[in-house]
Amino acid sequence: MKKLITYLLCALPVFGQLAHVQAAEIEVKWSNSDKYDDIDAAGEHRKHFKDRVFKSFEKHFTKVAAALPENHKLIIDVTNMDLAGDVNFGGIKRIRIIKDIFFPRMEFSYQLLNAENDVVKSADVSLKDMGFLMNSRLKYNSKSFGYEKEMFDVWFKKTFVNDLVK
Repeated sequence: MKKLITYLLCALPVFGQLAHVQAAEIEVKWSNSDKYDDIDAAGEHRKHFKDRVFKSFEKHFTKVAAALPENHKLIIDVTNMDLAGDVNFGGIKRIRIIKDIFFPRMEFSYQLLNAENDVVKSADVSLKDMGFLMNSRLKYNSKSFGYEKEMFDVWFKKTFVNDLVK
């Protein structure tokens, strides 16, 4: 039993390094965020909501980019965002109403750099999901900004299908 515990304790750092090996670096920029179409807070202070949106997407982008090879860097410059739904007054409160006519949109440019900092891929991207309410694949159903994250994931998998670590 002592040998097993010793073996496991010795193996933990190795497994931790293996998990780290596959992670690509990511850099996210939010250009002219004051001019985005819709990052409108409903019942929350605008600055706090905007910060929450940015942190949520940065965390999600980092998680998704972990599938890219080590020593690669993904740079994303978000230039516009329109969250699913529209903010209206519902009685005395402002609420976000989700309807199919208020579909999510996101515009950004990206660069994928290899270990030598050479650009492997780059493009300006304009995403929209006009059928977001009919999307049965929504794995973020109970998460904040799930429609937008699902839309990004679909684009990411199509764009980097040949670059992902298997």
